[in-house]
Amino acid sequence: MSADGFAVPVSESKSKPHGDNRYDAIVIGAGVAGLYQLYRLRSLGLRVRILEAGSGVGGTWYWNRYPGARFDSQAYIYQYWFSETMYKEWNASERFPAQPETERWLNYVTDRCDLRKDIEFGAKVTRAAFNNSTQRWDIDTASGQRYDARYFVTCCGMLSAPLEEAFPGQMSFNGPIFHTARWPRTPVDFTGKRVGIVGTGATGIQVIQTIAGQVGQLKVFLRTPQYIIPMQNPKFSDTDREAYKALFPYLKERLPNSFSGFDFDFRYGNFADLTPERKKELLEMFWNEGTLVLWLASFPDMFTSEAVNEEISEFVRQKMRERLKDPELCRKLIPTTYGFGTHRVPLESGYLEAYHRPNVEIVEVANNPIASVVPEGIRLADGTVHEVDILILATGFDAGSGSLTRIDIRGKDGQSLKEQWNQEIRTTLGLAVHGFPNLFTTAAPLAPSAALCNMTTCLQQQVDWISDCIDFMEKKGHRVIEATKAFEDYWVDHHDRIANATLVTKTDSWYMGSNVDGKPRRLLSYIGGVGRYRRECNEVAVNEYRGFTLG
Repeated sequence: MSADGFAVPVSESKSKPHGDNRYDAIVIGAGVAGLYQLYRLRSLGLRVRILEAGSGVGGTWYWNRYPGARFDSQAYIYQYWFSETMYKEWNASERFPAQPETERWLNYVTDRCDLRKDIEFGAKVTRAAFNNSTQRWDIDTASGQRYDARYFVTCCGMLSAPLEEAFPGQMSFNGPIFHTARWPRTPVDFTGKRVGIVGTGATGIQVIQTIAGQVGQLKVFLRTPQYIIPMQNPKFSDTDREAYKALFPYLKERLPNSFSGFDFDFRYGNFADLTPERKKELLEMFWNEGTLVLWLASFPDMFTSEAVNEEISEFVRQKMRERLKDPELCRKLIPTTYGFGTHRVPLESGYLEAYHRPNVEIVEVANNPIASVVPEGIRLADGTVHEVDILILATGFDAGSGSLTRIDIRGKDGQSLKEQWNQEIRTTLGLAVHGFPNLFTTAAPLAPSAALCNMTTCLQQQVDWISDCIDFMEKKGHRVIEATKAFEDYWVDHHDRIANATLVTKTDSWYMGSNVDGKPRRLLSYIGGVGRYRRECNEVAVNEYRGFTLG
């Protein structure tokens, strides 16, 4: 690798392939993690192939092209850090770019690093099994192709298993149904249409605020109202871009050591220790910043003290009341049953004001749930039918575990990862699973991920750990690595002790798997902080992968 970490010629593979589909490593997914994983492993001289179900690169930013999709991480930190040259070549248009720009950026990275030649598009992995006799992985795709690899690395994403079959009767609907994570490439014409949308999480909010002025009528089927933060999204000038590009060395060092992988961190101590005047001053400052700083870098005791959380929650509620004005809208749209920050907190731009439009209607379904989809629209439990022409499902994902349990992954004794995780969701550092040798995972449960982390920060750290581990194995002549049960037990206990000390585990949300019937309850993302997690992982590596057996 060059001093800049970029544009390095690929050396010859260390193992000679037998047939076109024999590789040193197979990587699933051509998103942020998969692209970097290919780059890192290829730089070690390994023969690597990405298997990608889609027809293009981008992962989240390929699949999620719904109206209004955009970052809520600042563009200058949602970046790769292995090349200062590449960082400075790309010019972000604004603080929080929209999906098309992000997809273009990931295509730029792919082509700039010459990655496309090692990606197999339209290759949906359906089964992967560890072969005890060869000590390699056999990997099958939906098209009938079989691949053979020593290392199997999953870069499937934290939020990539959409809950598409959300309600009975969807096939009977007379109009089109769109899940936000499977949005078509061709634009959808909403003009004059009666549109129904189910889901008011971060994605649903982006869709609602974007299409409210385009549709004939919009019915929002609302179960759980959300706290929000108004996004401040200035356009970047050349001067702005020069300023953030000059910060590359600082940001590269800073982000992996912060709590959430952002360029901000807790600096003001505990909220409970401040005077009322100082509390008000800081809350207003964080609110006006228009980023996720109020959530992820204001006061740590917001996550552990019910009294503190309630005080901050009430501050946000009052901000929402000032914009909504109408008491009935306030009752419907302002949360009261859970605290600020214990759910995913979305940034928004005019979301609350969308409900002031005469063509937007709220249909409350918390106590009168959706029973089924019928040809005309949506039927509620009390028999009421709401007629719509187009139905949008912003119903979320089987987060963390779903992308892997939808693949039939079998370990060294034929055990099923899906069956194990249906009983209890466990990993070792979110990077491996006991009983599954040479399987490495990114964006998996019990590691920092989409819930509480800037994803490019977390994913690059995980990819680097995996790559360094494989490099260690290659240099030392090891062929197999597996997490021990004892170390996995330690990590699960460590994860749970930190998680259970917070208010997050006391709230039902996709963070806890509560949005999927029967899913074992456990906080899916590590909440001890990005910097702390990194130190835990580094300690394992420095001690030659203590907690793992090598053979």
